[in-house]
Amino acid sequence: MGFGMTDLEKLEHEVSLWPKVSVHPHRFGGREFRFGVAEIGHIHVGGIVDIPFTRSIHDALLSEGLAEEHHWLPNSGWVTFRFRTPNELNHAVWLLRLSYLRYALKTANNPHPLLENESEELQLSSRFKALLEAFIPKSPKPVPAEPVSA
Repeated sequence: MGFGMTDLEKLEHEVSLWPKVSVHPHRFGGREFRFGVAEIGHIHVGGIVDIPFTRSIHDALLSEGLAEEHHWLPNSGWVTFRFRTPNELNHAVWLLRLSYLRYALKTANNPHPLLENESEELQLSSRFKALLEAFIPKSPKPVPAEPVSA
């Protein structure tokens, strides 16, 4: 047996490096990842990753075969992904990053470049990019410098 990390340890290590993410024991076993107090997902022994999403992202993931209904809470926003290979591990990280971005975009000082960089990095389709754009806070409308005459 080598000194390498298990896939679960690799996944936990990767996610723990993201800004504002903390790792906690999950109440049903496994490890939970949080952005502040919000859960971005958790992993169970055996490579099961459960991730909460909005209904629109959940539906897009399911329709494109990128995740499956949550094993205990179907018809919720939660999805489940089971990984067994290094390539599937990368997909689990991708899904968690999608969940992470919902919170990162809401709190970023400059969310638009963040979304651009992440979209490129994650190779997001226009569909997923548009779904994530919804999490960028709407900036207040600029006030005209002078009254507009009729």
